[in-house]
Amino acid sequence: MTRKIVLYLMMLTLVGRADEGMWMPQLIDALNFKDMKKNGFKLTAEQIYSINKASMKDAVAIFGGGCTAEVISNKGLILTNHHCGYGAIAGLSTVEKDYLKNGYFAMTNNEEIYCKGLTVTFIKRIEDVTAKVLTNVKQEWSEKSKDSIIQFNIKELEKTARGTTQLETFIRPFYYGNEYYLFVTEVFTDIRLVGAPPESIGKFGRETDNWVWPRHNADFSMFRIYANRENKPSAFSADNVPFTPAYSFPISLKGAEKGDFTMVYGFPGRTQEYLTSYAVELLVDQQDPLRVELREKRLKIMAEDMKRNDTLRLMYATRYAGVANAYKKWKGEMLGLKKSDAVNKKKKTESDFINLFANDAAKKEKYSALMGQFQKIYADYAPLSRQYDYFTECLWGIDGMRMAGNFITVFAELKKKQAGKENKFGEVLKNATPLIPFRNYNKETDKKICKSMLATYKANVDPSLMPNYLDSMITVYKGNTDELSDFLFANSSFIDNKKASVMFTDFEVNAALYERDPLYQLAAAIYSHYQKTVVPQMTYYDREITQLQKEYMQGLRENVANRKFYPDANGTMRITYGKVADYNGRDGIEYKHYTTLDGLVEKNKTGEEDYFVKQRLLDLYDKKDFGMYADKNGKLRTAFIGSNHTTGGNSGSPVLNKSGELIGTNFDRNWEGTMSDVMYNPAFCRNITLDVRYTLWIVDKYAGAGYLLNEMKIIK
Repeated sequence: MTRKIVLYLMMLTLVGRADEGMWMPQLIDALNFKDMKKNGFKLTAEQIYSINKASMKDAVAIFGGGCTAEVISNKGLILTNHHCGYGAIAGLSTVEKDYLKNGYFAMTNNEEIYCKGLTVTFIKRIEDVTAKVLTNVKQEWSEKSKDSIIQFNIKELEKTARGTTQLETFIRPFYYGNEYYLFVTEVFTDIRLVGAPPESIGKFGRETDNWVWPRHNADFSMFRIYANRENKPSAFSADNVPFTPAYSFPISLKGAEKGDFTMVYGFPGRTQEYLTSYAVELLVDQQDPLRVELREKRLKIMAEDMKRNDTLRLMYATRYAGVANAYKKWKGEMLGLKKSDAVNKKKKTESDFINLFANDAAKKEKYSALMGQFQKIYADYAPLSRQYDYFTECLWGIDGMRMAGNFITVFAELKKKQAGKENKFGEVLKNATPLIPFRNYNKETDKKICKSMLATYKANVDPSLMPNYLDSMITVYKGNTDELSDFLFANSSFIDNKKASVMFTDFEVNAALYERDPLYQLAAAIYSHYQKTVVPQMTYYDREITQLQKEYMQGLRENVANRKFYPDANGTMRITYGKVADYNGRDGIEYKHYTTLDGLVEKNKTGEEDYFVKQRLLDLYDKKDFGMYADKNGKLRTAFIGSNHTTGGNSGSPVLNKSGELIGTNFDRNWEGTMSDVMYNPAFCRNITLDVRYTLWIVDKYAGAGYLLNEMKIIK
């Protein structure tokens, strides 16, 4: 075999696929547009992103703190996932008006319900500010010193970019700090619920189907943005009017078939595609298994109590969903990474990268040494990571413990005030008020979690690594963590609703009493221990790892000439594209690229609780009145899958066809495909999309809110 062929085969492990990647829209013309056109896209790069003209970017928004939404009418109507709107819908729900359980659709603008605290954020422009951020940063400085200057520069640049406008700004690092970009945004705060299906439809399949294909849930909710008379952001007011967007997506009823081009436009949260084999090995062998084990214990307790009555179910609905989401994702991630032999593939990529420098001794030595540094630092990092997970997922997984710990800052600021020093006591006390568990907290449920977590902690953490105060309390109770939990929950004001309800009427006067609260004292001791013994070391290693990753990333981009590298997701606007595609799952299982309402009815017939659905939907199914929403075979499709590279944050993202028309809403990934946060595998990494025809059928036929379609541009 010739040297040229050997080098070619090495390069194959370093080259990405067209399906893989989360591309920055403002750079798409230079990086990927030719490939997009080759794969079927029919529009121009400027129609995707422009700062001078209305473009697709003006119809894609950050929904709340961690999802995406798309504008689907010229009256500010937005579409996102049911699970993205879940918190807002739960917040509006009561036992008497349970919008989660029964669903809700406004029949006029006057019936749309204001969602306090919910925001929708649009990107106005994106600017490369790398040179400005790195001004006065010296290479010979320590990472801590560099970071200090970089953060100072970032704050000054953000402040300058805001100026006197109502716009907001933020700067994010890309390629591990090799580049920096400024984002100028417009944030709307008057957001109102327009409609959402019942939980049994929007969350059909619940945890049984979460992160799983095939899927049949109508995972959508609709909201409307309101603005002042000048079409600018405004606090909630009866005088506000529906927002007029610069762009809204047309909706196609043509559907999606295998091999069709698809594009996802959104705000993916976090990926780590360029991690080394040492990091992936730590993830697969230690971090994911431990986190899964700890969350599984908490979920079991919550689930058992939620079945007792509707009050407890509503109390814990959002919290349970949040804990369960990451739990199942981590399980799938482990499965996919092991199935893909990810660690060994990463090792081969690293080996091939080093071998590129066979004729360059200096570079070979440099990058070989870099890999050695990675190996050593992860060996040192692993035990710290384990300690930190027992802090965050075990001890801080106890709601009462965590909420009491949030008052550490309150007492610190009060002491400043009492000493006559400058303080923020009033501000932090006000911020802490919602943390006291009034409505969405059950003392007995949390006590069960406390008993489980303390017993697990005692059994798995060496006493020499425990906070001294906790070790002493366990000793006082002769190792009986159940009795210790009973004592804490019987004597703490922080987790007793009656006592907590009066805390803020005289908090400052009785602060010394509250500071002696046994649960608070334990929480403060735990927090202090980890902040002093674990967090500083982890912070140091995190900085060192980031610097090593920065050098590795720079080396890849400079030396692997036939690959265009996309930056890891970091909550900023991205485009990913691929095609509608089926896949082979586990041995002997081949998954089709779409599902229909037939599958929902079949699941319902099993009688499983997660597959319950209201009779109204079943009656509509029996009539087969699918209208213009049916496919050519008369079936109502519910969802489809594609090879788009997505992650958390892409929930609610518009899924577009080759003409830029909305064909669905992204809402999940297949279980094995959750590994795509670390390594994308084109064989089985799939994003799951709610077919927009199913969405509209629910709105029109099920909810009787077909009037909403009149403000949409629907292409039949």
